[in-house]
Amino acid sequence: MTFDLWWLAYPVLGAAVGFFAGLLGVGGGGIMVPMLTTFFLAQGFPQSQVVHMALGTSMAAIVLTSVSSLRAHHARGAVRWDVVRAITPGILVGTFAATFIAARVSTVPLAIFFAVFMAYVSIQMLLNIKPKPARELPGPLGMSAAGLGIGGVSALVAIGGGSLSVPFMTWCNVKMQNAIGTSAAIGLPIALAGTVGYLVNGWGAPDMPALTFGYVYLPALVLVSVVSTFFAPLGAKLAHRLPVATLKKVFAGMLVLLCAKMLHSIFA
Repeated sequence: MTFDLWWLAYPVLGAAVGFFAGLLGVGGGGIMVPMLTTFFLAQGFPQSQVVHMALGTSMAAIVLTSVSSLRAHHARGAVRWDVVRAITPGILVGTFAATFIAARVSTVPLAIFFAVFMAYVSIQMLLNIKPKPARELPGPLGMSAAGLGIGGVSALVAIGGGSLSVPFMTWCNVKMQNAIGTSAAIGLPIALAGTVGYLVNGWGAPDMPALTFGYVYLPALVLVSVVSTFFAPLGAKLAHRLPVATLKKVFAGMLVLLCAKMLHSIFA
């Protein structure tokens, strides 16, 4: 194993991911996937694999973040564990199954899907769209179906699912505080199932660089994850001092630019 100068970029990315996760409660795949795709292309990794590697590595990095977030929300009594138990089976199946779909989709359409979804997330943040409570939580079958959808999309874009699960629970008359806390808990099975899926589907893939396990690139995973855990508390502390509403709009604009940069890198 030889040291690669590009490895110095991963702690910087980890700092940004952790800071924005703590400050705004967002980040994750929205930042990691486009940046990792750009880094991997610059390192000369095969273009046919870079988006898959970015998705797999991002999903694995979310595992540690989701554990930390889950513990914090649980300590505040904000997690609806009845909802977690009901939706997790569908989450696990949907997330794991979607990694098989992602592995069979080529780089360009996968990158376009990611960019379109992140544009939706950005618009949601810019307009501060919050669905009005309109109904109660569905029964077991409905919760499983919701889990399948949330898990499936989350695996395809390497997110913890908050941009989907929070609106769903709010729509179903779950208090916003509980919706956010429960979404943090749901993020763990999403991250675990997605990581396993990308490990399985990437195992034995051709032309993969050294230190890659499945679609997970180990140096990026370790360096991003370790640094992000130190910067998340800093972001959380500053959340009470900075104009978060304004920063969310700036962050949404940054997501759009990052996705545009990723698509440019893919098509260039």
